[in-house]
Amino acid sequence: MQMLKDDVVLVTGGGSGLGLGVARYCKAEGAEVVIFEISADKVRQLKEEFGPDALIIQGDVTKLADQLACRDAILARYGRLNALIGTQGIFDGNVPLQQIPLERMDALFDELFHVNVKGYMLSARVFFDLLEASQGAMVLTTSTAAYAADGGGLVYTATKGAVRSLVNQLAFEFAPHVRVNGVAPAGIANSQLKGPGALGLDAQKQSDIPKDAFLSMFRSLSLLQELPSAEDHGPLYAFLASRHNKIMTGQTVVADQGMLNRAVLKGGH
Repeated sequence: MQMLKDDVVLVTGGGSGLGLGVARYCKAEGAEVVIFEISADKVRQLKEEFGPDALIIQGDVTKLADQLACRDAILARYGRLNALIGTQGIFDGNVPLQQIPLERMDALFDELFHVNVKGYMLSARVFFDLLEASQGAMVLTTSTAAYAADGGGLVYTATKGAVRSLVNQLAFEFAPHVRVNGVAPAGIANSQLKGPGALGLDAQKQSDIPKDAFLSMFRSLSLLQELPSAEDHGPLYAFLASRHNKIMTGQTVVADQGMLNRAVLKGGH
């Protein structure tokens, strides 16, 4: 049986990377997938891949008007929403605080917190009534950076810690009608997570790191040695978003390939 058969699932930030992998998996599990994406180029590519009948919406998760327009489009097409999966995010390039120019601090903070945190808050507010009506679910994306240092720079780490706390508070406020959980990935193959415009890094992506160097670093830290793809995370998101999850809310699943299992690292396994 397909896990999401006949469910309407909205994936925010679903145009590439993790979001696209999750959207593909949810579609394969029988969902009517709605994708909300800011990039016009990615929207065109999504329409080619998912077909003319798919509901692909261009918009900015940080803009209330765009999220309301997305809600209207979902109601017009389907009249309901069963799950919301949030995957959008911006990285900070691992730039240490002391190397961030003082005059860029405000812009960097605003850019990352607006996309990585405010976007999820707006989605929760805008779509709550639809999720409540369907006894549905929200799944938000945090990071292993919320649990241990050096998963990003200071600002990225702060945003991911905030998302982890959002999951706890939203699950409390939305209970018992809407289940709210999080996923904290670590390394993802061909990650499309881009850097911030505030530091002039918006043209760079994590996938620009040489593959061999990234894989070597990953394997030195992780217990499981196969670097997962975006689609590999799909089953976890799909289960948490589905009606089959009757036991979890307010939880963040750390999907780290065992990376955080050891408090002290040593050479080899």
